[in-house]
Amino acid sequence: MSSCAGWFLLATAAIALAQTPCEQLRSLSLPGVTIMAAEFVPAEASESIAAERSALPAHCRVAAVLAPSSDSHIEMEIWLPTTASWNGKFQAVGNGGWAGSISFGTGRPQPIARTMTSALKEGYATASNDTGHKGTGADGSFALGHPEKLRDFADRAVHEMTVTSKAIIRAFYGAGPKLSYWNGCSTGGRQGLMEAQRHPEDFDGIVAGAPANYWTHLLASIIWAAQATHKDQPGNLPREKLILLHSAVLQACDALDGVKDGILEDPTLCKFDPGVLECKSGGTEDCLTPAQVQGARKMYAGATNPRTGQQIYPGMMPGSELGWDPVNGLQPLGIAESYFRYVVFKDPNWDYRKLNFDSDIALADKTDNGLINAIDPNLQPFLAHGGKLIQYHGWNDQQISPVNSVNYYRSVVERLGGATQVSNSYRLFMAPGMMHCGGGEGPNQFNPMAALERWRESNTAPGQILAEHVTNGIVNVTRPLCPYPEVAVYKGAGSTNDAGDFFCQAPR
Repeated sequence: MSSCAGWFLLATAAIALAQTPCEQLRSLSLPGVTIMAAEFVPAEASESIAAERSALPAHCRVAAVLAPSSDSHIEMEIWLPTTASWNGKFQAVGNGGWAGSISFGTGRPQPIARTMTSALKEGYATASNDTGHKGTGADGSFALGHPEKLRDFADRAVHEMTVTSKAIIRAFYGAGPKLSYWNGCSTGGRQGLMEAQRHPEDFDGIVAGAPANYWTHLLASIIWAAQATHKDQPGNLPREKLILLHSAVLQACDALDGVKDGILEDPTLCKFDPGVLECKSGGTEDCLTPAQVQGARKMYAGATNPRTGQQIYPGMMPGSELGWDPVNGLQPLGIAESYFRYVVFKDPNWDYRKLNFDSDIALADKTDNGLINAIDPNLQPFLAHGGKLIQYHGWNDQQISPVNSVNYYRSVVERLGGATQVSNSYRLFMAPGMMHCGGGEGPNQFNPMAALERWRESNTAPGQILAEHVTNGIVNVTRPLCPYPEVAVYKGAGSTNDAGDFFCQAPR
């Protein structure tokens, strides 16, 4: 053997010995999967990954591209804690809007943790994907002429990521996860319900927040709100009028739950008509014009078929008015407008003012044909293998009507034989005063994943979930969130800011 060849073999052997199990994942062969990167990230170097990302525990970072079809390009990452710090479980996290990016967890921390960063810090192997395209989350133009990419967004990207993640976990640790969880809100909530319905074996427990699961009707409702409040600008509600409207709602309904605290425990009990604010004698100050009254009524009523009178999608709840800005601006939310432009009508120049709430909704449902909509109430296959599902929704959600969650929960109860059967595996928690996936005037910080873990792993069903409201870094209100249809009732003594002075009770 020449000295050169000997040196080469020794160097190769040294490199092989230096490789870590993480780096060896680069050569992992999985069908339809290309491993783009596999690198060990030490704790002291984690902060340099992105300036805005908080320091992370040491982990193995794997980036991959999934191609389940010839037109698929799904980018995903999975982060694997060191063997010593791994809790033995897998947590996949969801996306928002039209997605187009991986949910790393950069920027402002979320009050309800559902990012790869938060999952890794809790010891999970964690993964997320971009749903098969790049974008801002507000733009659905990627779907025009690309039905396979739309299928990836609908459900395939999450399922393929989950299968791939479990294979990578087995390769890295020598064993698969003992339990697998899903955690998502909005589109992530829809993804969670879709997994339970279409891929029931993927996860053992699912947290689905404010789910955008009735996709076609939800996006129609956003166009409805746009037409109701600013088609030709007759009923636009500027910020000062939203404040006026909100104050009137609280004056009329705040005390209905026995506590006057600026929060409606159950907004469905509030029978408020904005007509009480209609301007008299041509005035415009501290009142609503007739067009604004009609616009507000339509916001509360929700989208309706003009021919049949049937509700297409429920409206916004009393108390949510301060969040109406996104659906009350000068243009409808791009998520909805781009859906009808690029998926339903396939016309980039389509104008939202043209939407017909009879024939066009039927066309949208026919076009979707169960692709993105996740409204199947048959959760039996998911529940049959011990699956647990916690769904939550803020009563003040300004983007996805909270009544949508109530409607889906009720459909499952009816399909599976009653609330008693369902409550052993599926519970819905409504959060008074909380907006879309967090924020708002009510207690909006809580940990549904912890409740789900206790339920799935110790069979301790969540009778309530403690929620907090934080102002300037200080907890100033705590309140129990109750499993629907129960509500938090004040005991009549003690502080109304203390969860210990409330109990959960079914409505009488």
